[in-house]
Amino acid sequence: MTQSVVVQVGQCGNQIGCRFWDLALREHAAVNKKGLYDEALCSFFRNVDTRSDGDGADISRGKICSLKARALLIDMEEGVVNEILQGPLRDVFDSKQLITDVSGSGNNWAVGHKMYGCRYRERIIEKLRKTAEHCDCLQCFFVIHSMGGGTGSGLGTFVLNVLEEEFPEVYRFVTSVYPSREDDVITSPYNSVLAMKELSEHADCVLPIENESLFDIVSKINQMTKCGKLGSSVKQASLVTSSGMKTTKEKPFDAMNNIVANLLLNLTSSARFEGSLNMDLNEITMNLVPFPRLHYLVSSLTPLYTLADINVPSRRLDQMFSDAFSKDHQLIRADPKHCLYLACALLVRGNVHVSDLRRNIERLKPALNFVSWNQEGWKTGLCSVPPVGHSHSLLAMANNTCVKPTFLELKERFMRLFKKKAHLHHYLHTEGMEQSCFSEALSSLSDLIEEYNQLDAMNCGPAVDPPRLKIAI
Repeated sequence: MTQSVVVQVGQCGNQIGCRFWDLALREHAAVNKKGLYDEALCSFFRNVDTRSDGDGADISRGKICSLKARALLIDMEEGVVNEILQGPLRDVFDSKQLITDVSGSGNNWAVGHKMYGCRYRERIIEKLRKTAEHCDCLQCFFVIHSMGGGTGSGLGTFVLNVLEEEFPEVYRFVTSVYPSREDDVITSPYNSVLAMKELSEHADCVLPIENESLFDIVSKINQMTKCGKLGSSVKQASLVTSSGMKTTKEKPFDAMNNIVANLLLNLTSSARFEGSLNMDLNEITMNLVPFPRLHYLVSSLTPLYTLADINVPSRRLDQMFSDAFSKDHQLIRADPKHCLYLACALLVRGNVHVSDLRRNIERLKPALNFVSWNQEGWKTGLCSVPPVGHSHSLLAMANNTCVKPTFLELKERFMRLFKKKAHLHHYLHTEGMEQSCFSEALSSLSDLIEEYNQLDAMNCGPAVDPPRLKIAI
């Protein structure tokens, strides 16, 4: 059994990570009725005998003594981490696997990457090695961070560089939350473009998530709940509103974080549970990334309200596949059906047969414009354990040129600041930071966009829509 480690960086990364561990524990509790430490739990949790001296001895199998998440929590402001440690998940995290400071990065990539990266490098390496030592077969690091702030973008990408240097054979999956156009951090375009250069060079796969898209999805769920279209089955204590943080009032971004956490739940389901067609995490990179730098995968989830306690009728199975390719279900604002596919992966959970999977792929293929040299570029996975309270769910990940507008818009926002040299002095005051860093980051992003332009030139026009189904959110 392989193991994976989650590295949570910054406020956003730690809040999403907290939700992932909360929901993962719920899933395992629903399946593992006897409370035994098994291979499913082993993939993301350690079983520690807290009665022993020192760090505690790992117990390979048997009754759970104390579950510890295979996680490293990093933030240069200690507020969010302290909140987690005071909440219901406090015993899940090893107190020796935390790195915090008090002053924060001031929404400055240079402070996070250059200053704190240099200051905490050895401590980060030490804790990463310690985590790796507790793994029998370490397969993947998951890095969760945001792009707009200073710690997430700066220190998050610094950690990515360290991972490549120290663990070059271990896959690096990055979940990156991109700021909205109306982001209240004025320097977020700088931070995002500087981080993009590091992601393009040092990640194996990046799952870009847009705050605007998450907000649209949550608003749609809330609207349908109020209108009664989802029925009365959305409970007050459902997974869409519950939180692993010690808070009494729901924060606006909690439901948005839940969606990203659910993406990670589906992505890791094959590593955590059995299935008739389980997909290894390394197979995603091998099958979906034909060019090293073009490793940005557009994600979609169906149904959108998977985190709520709502049963999805089996008759909607075909609709679920159609929704996965609808722009309303993408976690970035994109329309993949009218752009070029390089490859696509479908991870299905629940009581779904291989024949259902193949039938829907054949039904949808005529509407999807795949690059000429990879017409059969599909990777599929079936995990037999569905999300809690559901019969089935689907995560689609597409290597598609529809991600290009997100990067173009980010470049435009960057240029509006950079042409005026606005706020540059805040960055240049940091040791090791030069104006050439901005030019290099801009050049890297421009080259990435040009690579997508070249692929789009192969696009021979829009495909024909498949048989229409009634749209259900």
